[in-house]
Amino acid sequence: MAILVFLEQRDGEIKKTSYESVAEARRLADAGLGGDVIAVLACAPGAETRAAEAGVYGADQVWFAARPEFATYQPEGYAAVVSAAQAKSGAAAVLFSAGAMGKDLAPRVAARLGAGLASDCTHLDLEGGRLVATRPVYAGKAIQKVGFKSKVALASLRPKVFPLTEHRPGASAPSTALDVAFDPSRDAKLTVTGISAATGGPADLTEADVIVSGGRGLKGPEHFHLIEELAQALGGTVGASRAVVDAGWRAHGDQVGQTGKTVSPKLYVAVGISGAIQHLAGMSSSRCIVAINKDADAPIFKIADYGILGDAFEIVPALTEAIRKLH
Repeated sequence: MAILVFLEQRDGEIKKTSYESVAEARRLADAGLGGDVIAVLACAPGAETRAAEAGVYGADQVWFAARPEFATYQPEGYAAVVSAAQAKSGAAAVLFSAGAMGKDLAPRVAARLGAGLASDCTHLDLEGGRLVATRPVYAGKAIQKVGFKSKVALASLRPKVFPLTEHRPGASAPSTALDVAFDPSRDAKLTVTGISAATGGPADLTEADVIVSGGRGLKGPEHFHLIEELAQALGGTVGASRAVVDAGWRAHGDQVGQTGKTVSPKLYVAVGISGAIQHLAGMSSSRCIVAINKDADAPIFKIADYGILGDAFEIVPALTEAIRKLH
């Protein structure tokens, strides 16, 4: 018996959100699900050494498949790695972080294993020794509690919701190579030819502790510098509503919402965002929500912890200046 946790890596660096899943797996194992916590990694040769840190968060072992074609996300290959690890370990549960990669990979693995999958979970528990997952449904308007009929239970965990607990400070998880039957010339249905991504900027939205998002209330892309300046003052990352992205003001990677990125920062500041249901679905689990809007009837105020009713063009610069003075 074991619990598997898929470790997501980008450019050889393990995402912290994957370690949140490791920490939760450790908690579940200690609570009675039992067995070792095994972190599973697909990566380029040499990158596997960086996964030893998983031991700090409770992993007993790291199983890895290091191949040149795994330097970037290879859907069929990564699915083969996780499936091989499950077959070898007999794991009763497999956890993923519900980021972009996890949302794509988890269903592929579930299909291979013929297993049930609960996606975007906000809580996991044990009932009668079996895993039970809690997840939002209907764009966040309801909360669903689900069990699993299959012997193997798969779950993807909403980033920044589960605590990044250091169960074993200073520990290092031993690594073991995993034999995987995967021939890219035969099994791969796609090949990554290049990746275009921003470098050296703020944290990715799914990992950010502070997010400042702008909506159509900013009236045009030329005013988005107000959002950028406030985010910089707070040490945060810039987000945007779907309407803004559809209008071409911001890149799709900045979009928060049901069709964008689901985020759970410590602080979420919504500027000029009315609060369409698809946007609320992507950020309602934020710990503290501040809404700035001149429309008193904007839905965003119903879920905001703090609301500022007024003109964003006056409020945001004043707020930015006040925060700068505190540093």
